[in-house]
Amino acid sequence: MSIKWSADKAAAAGLVFLWLGLNACRQQMADQPRYEPLQKSEFFDDQRAARPLVEGTVARGQLRDDDHLFEGVVDGKPADTFPFPIDKQVVLRGQERFNIFCAPCHDRVGTGHGMIVRRGFRAPPSFHIDRLRQTEAGRIFQHITKGVGVMPDYAQQIPAEDRWAIIAYIRALQFSQNARLSDVPEGERPALERKP
Repeated sequence: MSIKWSADKAAAAGLVFLWLGLNACRQQMADQPRYEPLQKSEFFDDQRAARPLVEGTVARGQLRDDDHLFEGVVDGKPADTFPFPIDKQVVLRGQERFNIFCAPCHDRVGTGHGMIVRRGFRAPPSFHIDRLRQTEAGRIFQHITKGVGVMPDYAQQIPAEDRWAIIAYIRALQFSQNARLSDVPEGERPALERKP
């Protein structure tokens, strides 16, 4: 009988040790210390629990390492080319964005007589003067991005791709206001020569 009692006692003791061991592991992993946002911490010298980002940290998808696309420069100079191919869809997107963000000051054809100007705001220059027709696309991109004169910056409101689309539309406006009949394909000229 003493043999049976010892086996039961050993089994019970084994279960107790197993239960204590499992609870000890669970407690350490489940009850880890943590800080609430903006909580004071005695661990760090500055007593802030929230740690600053490591210098040079870039959010995923925000590297912006293409200077042509995001800065408007090539080899340190304002780019005179576009960072991606321009097609009809890009120009139509540029027209839409231009009418939303630019037309209030520059008006819909870029002459600088928008509704805000009619209400007393200082008039921007026309896009159709020689100086602006010859300005590099990258410089216009920088003006939209950082602002110039009384024009505010639009970097937060307009993504880089849309800023380039706006510039493509501005170039189309400039061409349309200064086009000659010889610029029109010969097959299209008779429609323009007809009197209404």
